[in-house]
Amino acid sequence: MNNDNAVTRSSSPVLLWLVLAVSAVVNAGGPLVGLGLPVRMVAGGIALGTIALLVTHHVRRRRQLGDRRVR
Repeated sequence: MNNDNAVTRSSSPVLLWLVLAVSAVVNAGGPLVGLGLPVRMVAGGIALGTIALLVTHHVRRRRQLGDRRVR
């Protein structure tokens, strides 16, 4: 028996959260350990990109769940 209403989960949000945490630590802790401004700027850019991907994933997942509830 197939459950067509089951939500498939992927590991992408877990990896995105991990990348976000690491880049945030590098960005915030950079001055304490003497990292240069370019390295911190790249870490901040990665953090912003990761946040955008997490929001996109969340919105797409909500739309998929909404479509399944309507049927």
